[in-house]
Amino acid sequence: MSPSPGQIPQCPAALAVPLRALPLAPLTLALTAFSRGIARRHPGLFRRLGDYGHTRFVLDPTDLPFVIELEPNGGAPRVRLTRGKGQGAARIAGPLAALLGLVHGAYDGDALFFSRDLVIEGDTSAALALRNAIDDSELDLAQEIARHCGPLQAPLHQLVARLERQSGVSLTRRDEALAW
Repeated sequence: MSPSPGQIPQCPAALAVPLRALPLAPLTLALTAFSRGIARRHPGLFRRLGDYGHTRFVLDPTDLPFVIELEPNGGAPRVRLTRGKGQGAARIAGPLAALLGLVHGAYDGDALFFSRDLVIEGDTSAALALRNAIDDSELDLAQEIARHCGPLQAPLHQLVARLERQSGVSLTRRDEALAW
């Protein structure tokens, strides 16, 4: 499924503006730990990258005031948030909702690319390898977060479902949403 151009939800400015003052180091540490947990549970994701297992990718949520540099590092990923364009072999840019929708299988990457809702720069074969690895792993980021919430999983599930309905942003993998 892919929306028509301009139909992808954008992060509200009321949320994006305060994020400019957010210190990035604590979030960088948290995202690195989170990505390493994903690497332990989904080692095939990193094997699937093949020759690009040490390539740095820039994920640019264009509606947020920072970019995410992801270095798979052979299965021990490092994440770095930075202001500006970031540095990497491939840059994948689009609204946060589009990037999350790609991870969760809600959007078709080709359709987003051809509608210009998604921009790919640099090593396109590296970007394609990352896309294929993520598609094959069938990640559900909300489920990955819920693993750490113990008895709060049920309220988290309800909150995520409500946020998805209200925002239109894909926060879970559709086939996994019922498995919670």
